[in-house]
Amino acid sequence: MSDAMKQFPDSPAPASSHETRVWPPISIVIPVLNEERHLREAVRQVLSQRYAGPIEVVLAIGPSQDRTQEVADAIASEDPRVIVVPNPTGRTPNALNAAIGASRSGIIARVDGHAMLPEDYLRVAVETLEETGADNVGGVMAAEGVTPFEQAVARAMTSKIGVGGARFHTGGTAGPADTVYLGVFRREALERVGGYDEHFQRAQDWEMNHRIRETGGLVWFQPRMRVSYRPRPTVKALAKQYFHYGRWRRVVARTHEGTINLRYLAPPAAVLAIILGLVVSPFFWPGLLIPGGYLAAILAGSAVTGSGLPAASLARLPLVYVTMHMSWGWGFLTSPRRLGKPPATRG
Repeated sequence: MSDAMKQFPDSPAPASSHETRVWPPISIVIPVLNEERHLREAVRQVLSQRYAGPIEVVLAIGPSQDRTQEVADAIASEDPRVIVVPNPTGRTPNALNAAIGASRSGIIARVDGHAMLPEDYLRVAVETLEETGADNVGGVMAAEGVTPFEQAVARAMTSKIGVGGARFHTGGTAGPADTVYLGVFRREALERVGGYDEHFQRAQDWEMNHRIRETGGLVWFQPRMRVSYRPRPTVKALAKQYFHYGRWRRVVARTHEGTINLRYLAPPAAVLAIILGLVVSPFFWPGLLIPGGYLAAILAGSAVTGSGLPAASLARLPLVYVTMHMSWGWGFLTSPRRLGKPPATRG
């Protein structure tokens, strides 16, 4: 018996009697906070992956306001493949680093509590790592909604009007990428860059993938790794999400010069233009052409990208686009310098 199998005695048997290759052990790290209702199903889904190698799951539990800790401890007591570690801060990058530190495998897969993985996710990830030599591989964040509003958000999150040309949102061909959704990493790559930077409350994935690429590593987009994602259910929740995306993307830009392109500048530019148009319109009525033109473009874009949506979802799509653009842009514009990482701690 190999050392890997001794280390993980309860790992699943090979998927087929004809399976002859040895698949490497994988550690799945999951940051968890207030997930009493969904945690058991999330872990079950990971452990039921069609992967013939050893698997362990490391749960980093934050200070939850429900019974998440009790549920996590119960799961770990029932299955030796599950490890529980504390995350006193409750913050995502801290949780991920704590889980990585407690993990034992040479391959680390980041998974979120609400992510719904296809059953061959880990197998495809390992094959892609081996075929490409990449340090991190990831796929598509496939937003799927249930309510009319969630369906509208899902459509916006998979369109270039909503999120630009990022392949992990919109799909595309396999190849090198700036960043990917979630990620399956080689441990040596994480150790080379020092793991997740705990300064970044948001955008920590983009920031770490940037450091991986800056140190000579390869980040690879694999569209076969398609992960279902449930969008935010209300306008308020969506606005908060995209406001913080914009705010922390500005912090990343200040920390790593030269990482901003026109795609990221489009929402703040639209916010400024609309504000300018509204301010001058009482004195110069053509100023209204700016917000009016933006709304006309949003309505036209919604008609094009909303094809096939139910009527109730299509009616909400313009509101979703406006919320995403304005919230991201305003977050970017108002991102305070105090959030920036001190120069002495960079690198």
